Amino acid sequence: MNISNILSERVSAAMTAAGLPEGTNPAISLSNRANFGDYQANGVMGAAKKLKTNPRELATKVVEALDLTGIAEKVELAGPGFINIHLDKNWLATQLNQISNDKNLGVNQSEKPQNVVVDYSAPNLAKEMHVGHLRSTIIGDAVVRALEFRGEHVIRQNHMGDWGTQFGMLLAHLSDKLASDEVAETALSDLENFYREAKIRFDNEDGFADRARDYVVKLQSGDAHCATLWQQFIDISISHSEDIYKKLNVTLARKDIMGESAYNDDLSNVIDELMAQKIAVEDQGAKVVFINEMANKDGDPSVFIVQKSGGGYLYATTDLSACRYRVGELKADRIIIFTDARQALHFKQVEIVARKAGFLPEHVGYDHCPFGMMMGDDGKPFKTRTGGTIKLAELLDEAVIRAKVVIAEKNPDYSEEHLTEIAEKVGIGAVKFADLSKNRTSDYIFNWKTMLSFEGATAPYLQYAYSRIKSIFTKADFSANDDLPAIVIIEPQEKALALKLLQLENVIDSVISECTPNLLCNYLYELASLYMSFYEACPILKDDIADDVKQSRLALSYIIANTLKQGLDILGIDVMERM
Repeated sequence: MNISNILSERVSAAMTAAGLPEGTNPAISLSNRANFGDYQANGVMGAAKKLKTNPRELATKVVEALDLTGIAEKVELAGPGFINIHLDKNWLATQLNQISNDKNLGVNQSEKPQNVVVDYSAPNLAKEMHVGHLRSTIIGDAVVRALEFRGEHVIRQNHMGDWGTQFGMLLAHLSDKLASDEVAETALSDLENFYREAKIRFDNEDGFADRARDYVVKLQSGDAHCATLWQQFIDISISHSEDIYKKLNVTLARKDIMGESAYNDDLSNVIDELMAQKIAVEDQGAKVVFINEMANKDGDPSVFIVQKSGGGYLYATTDLSACRYRVGELKADRIIIFTDARQALHFKQVEIVARKAGFLPEHVGYDHCPFGMMMGDDGKPFKTRTGGTIKLAELLDEAVIRAKVVIAEKNPDYSEEHLTEIAEKVGIGAVKFADLSKNRTSDYIFNWKTMLSFEGATAPYLQYAYSRIKSIFTKADFSANDDLPAIVIIEPQEKALALKLLQLENVIDSVISECTPNLLCNYLYELASLYMSFYEACPILKDDIADDVKQSRLALSYIIANTLKQGLDILGIDVMERM
């Protein structure tokens, strides 16, 4: 259900009938004020300017030709040529009744599903996941869920850092641990400490750095012993990441991993093709692409190194190979990559080179979606009090502990089991929503008090709104079945809710096109706020409410509850029947 599309079609037809060229943009938008209608068609203003004609007269002709019978109760002209559309309450009620039992809540499935490859999370397996991995992981997963809800075919790609020179150091250290009869699981139980130990040895211990470099060579040449050690390291490291994904309610699985190592055999082919096409040239022993499209103000091209002078490969080489794989093997129609903003230049270079080389055809979309940083109250990157990196597992554990305290204060009679269950959902949900509700490209301040509040645009507020509706159903002895009561819209608060509910498809599409889950967060908060206003103005459980009115409002509440639940599920946030 897409009201904007319906109105666009009708207004476009009227504009053509009024003599405007076919394809003229009707410029349909939501009205900011109720007295200006529910929607506005503002396209006449721009069209009149181009045609050098009177916009008011042209708008009058459009309105005369506009057929919104049964859809709008009133269409009026405003100002020099704006068209205000007041939708009919009965029509809105009909649309809601049609979607009341629709599992997709009236959101149409894509007619031509695309293959969308989404690259997100991508932790470095040499270390435990830290707060810097949070945004890529949860923003990417929310967009993935939105795409799947719309009916697109999504291929998740977790581009884990599982290759490179640091692994020589780690494998040498692990080899020594195993030689002293320590089992791999024990040695790698704390990845941060393991990495720190290996780095100290690399920097200070005679002969260790040389051994580490030897391990790199052996690993890259396919040495069986090194491969076994590497696989042990990888398996245990991945299990750490999987624990985090489970806590975060993220849909990434082991099958989605396509680490840097997966492209190792193709890297020489990438270089050969770039050289054969004269896209890359040799410069001071290295293989380099000079990108004129990104030249500086002095005309100097951007330098993109694809192979080091010693023959080693770089992230650039791997990312170009990933383009080839995703287009050639995965048949991608669109590629989306989530990383922090500091990598924006790199991925712009990758796209330009990949398109030149034919690795990335023009018909394939390529969206690098950068995001800002999580900041502390001091406005600096969020770290421990001592300035260290915060492990993501520790942050999530603290979120649950803090949520438990807040909920226990409000509900001292809850059992320990029930309290723990709610705290896990509220705590994790609070962290996710606080992040997802911010514009992707912006830095944001991490604040425990704000995100765990039951007031304002927070996960606890939305989770409570859902459970409150469910409690109303319990008190009213209302249960959904195949024959939900008919919804009748009488009061302005009911109409406002109907309009908001029928905007869901537009919101999901915006999330998908711009990769901005904050739009869905805003929508859910606005919906919950409208419901609270509706509940105050339109009683449901009072004895003097006519039964048909009561049933209508319960049915409306049912759709709202389902929308809140579905919307939060797209964000990867759980709800509770009782809170």
